[in-house]
Amino acid sequence: MKGLYIHIPFCRHKCLYCNFYSMPYEYDLAYSFISVILKQIAELEPGFSSVYIGGGTPSILDIRLLDRFLSGLKGIIEKDVEFTIEVNPESIDEDKLKLFLDRGVNRISIGVQSFEDIKLKLLGRVHDAVQAGRVIELAEKSGFRNISIDMIFGVNGEDLSLWQEDLQKLTGFNVNHLSCYSLTYEKGTSLFNMKDKGVNEEILADMYRFAMAYLPTKGLQHYEVSNFAKPGFECRHNLNYWDNNSYIGLGPSGVSCIDGMRSENISDVIEYIKMYEKGLDLKVSKEKLPPLESAKETASLKIRTRQGINYDWFKHKTGFDFNEIEKDAVSDLIEQGLIESRDGRVQLTQKGFLFSDTVSAAFL
Repeated sequence: MKGLYIHIPFCRHKCLYCNFYSMPYEYDLAYSFISVILKQIAELEPGFSSVYIGGGTPSILDIRLLDRFLSGLKGIIEKDVEFTIEVNPESIDEDKLKLFLDRGVNRISIGVQSFEDIKLKLLGRVHDAVQAGRVIELAEKSGFRNISIDMIFGVNGEDLSLWQEDLQKLTGFNVNHLSCYSLTYEKGTSLFNMKDKGVNEEILADMYRFAMAYLPTKGLQHYEVSNFAKPGFECRHNLNYWDNNSYIGLGPSGVSCIDGMRSENISDVIEYIKMYEKGLDLKVSKEKLPPLESAKETASLKIRTRQGINYDWFKHKTGFDFNEIEKDAVSDLIEQGLIESRDGRVQLTQKGFLFSDTVSAAFL
């Protein structure tokens, strides 16, 4: 089984921190782009374990265009497939939510980021806290039973108490899944060029510790470094990535990995359309890792999950003995208190979750 990701590269406004490929929404360009995507979808064989429509802002599409697009996915959406669409509060309404459900979407991911207006302004978001709350309630009222929220912490001037209030407001809604990210200052973003660089590492760590301690008391279990969910609502699409399984990425900047061959699409929607219509290869890079490097990459991804790496699973998945290829890294990380080995597996400690990037890099 494999996952399908479709990148919709249109936004009303690019957020200050965003480094994903996107451009301002224009109906005619979006129509041409969706026409190409529909042709690509028609070329796919069924058998996807999950379908994820991300962006950009997929919900910014005109409702007629959304209907045309989602209807075209019908042939590959099989029973029990997790079908997610990302939305932003300012571009969603009751009619679009009804359309999503009618066309088989069963999971909605709402880009809230915060319930504090001051944080939203600092992030460059175009919705406010009231809109965010209304959309969550409207999604539930419309019939969605699998609602995911994105939140960000570590905005310049934010302290622990503000983050605590944010999460307390979040848990007042009927949310099944939360993706919780520390603000990063990526090169190429507007935020990167600003003088103020968020909060210090100690405050960031306190914010993350609070999330890890508080959210499980509200039923949201910590199942991956940045993700929390009620039992049974873990994101299947992302779990597929962390297991280093196959996936296909459509749209500009989309990434695919099939049978170990990783490729990336051109990051230009206009060129994407032109090249497809000319029958040209949309891939700007292709790479197939040797078996050992691929196994190490699997370890680097899987360690991010709460369950960690089961030795038998790893051997079956990669053909390698985990304790042989990662012996030195494991010893060092255990000594630093970042991972622990028990019950036939290795997994992050509480301290390890704070330094998960360090642990992941050590396995490569």
